[in-house]
This record gives sequence, C-alpha cells and structure tokens, in this order.
Amino acid sequence: MKNILLFLALSTTVLFTSCEGDPGPPGQDGVSFLGQVFERTVNFEYIPSENIYETSFIQFPVTVYESDVVLVYRYEGLADIGNGQTADVWTQLPQSVFYNDNTGDVYQYNFNHTFVDIQFTIEGNFDLTNIGTNPDPTTNQTFRVAVVPAEFAATNPSMTELLQMMQMDDTQIEKIEL
Repeated sequence: MKNILLFLALSTTVLFTSCEGDPGPPGQDGVSFLGQVFERTVNFEYIPSENIYETSFIQFPVTVYESDVVLVYRYEGLADIGNGQTADVWTQLPQSVFYNDNTGDVYQYNFNHTFVDIQFTIEGNFDLTNIGTNPDPTTNQTFRVAVVPAEFAATNPSMTELLQMMQMDDTQIEKIEL
C-alpha cells in the first residue's frame, strides 16, 4: 500500500511539473479605439411640404464604421460656474423645446446619419413656419458630433465624460463653419 501511495505521489509530481522555455516574440500593437469629435455651425432650411427644417447632408471628416455610435450635442450657450469663469453648455440630441407655454406646441432638434454623412433636423407637432424668434432657433446652431467606437458606447455619457473617455479636450475638436 505504501508503494502505491509513493508511486501516485511521484506520478502526480511529475505530471504537474512544467518546463518554461524562451519567451516568444512580442505581439503587434493593438488598434487605437479612440473616438473622434468635430463641430459644425449650421443654418436650417424650411421644407413646407414636410413641415420640417433640415440641413444639407454633411460628410463626416473622420472614418465612421457602421458599428460605431454617433452622439450629437447642441450648444446652448455659456454658464457661469463661479469665480468669474464660464463653461460651454451642451445638450444631447434629441432635444425637445416647448414653444409656447400651455399650448402643447413642441419642436425637437434631431439628426439622421449613415456611416458616410449626417443631417440635422427640426421637427414639431405644429406649423413650424414661424419658429424664428429671438434668438432664431434655425440659424447659427452649433452641434458637436462624437463618433464613438461600439466597444465604448455601452453607456450614454455626457460631453465631459465622452471627452475624458476619448482622452481629448476642447482644443482638439475640429471646428468648421459652413
């Protein structure tokens, strides 16, 4: 019995002992999955037959894959953050705007995109012919477009979180006037 136990112990030791050879060659670098952000300032054109405002189609200045997620933010203006400092205020699309109090009139900034281009729209539940008030919601509207690789798009981040995730700051955003 002792011989059998000794044999099993030695067999187990030999079985679970391994050798280590030279390390293999290093692998290739991984692909960078950082997203891209750019801004556009646009003017909308009214399409009476559809009661909608829209922009022309804007070609993406970056490579966009069909699996990527496109997030869009509309510039609202500056906010006082104290100590004499201000910060940009961005609202994620779609964004609903209540046009007149107590009427139920609502219009919405929205967007459509493919992996080639993007278009901004204003849609509403009333006649949009005269929504141009002070300030005019159809002219000089600035949008920030973030193209996020699908691997990072599991959450719905704010603009600040998105820029941090992509290791970017405001100075790296391409601003183009149309």
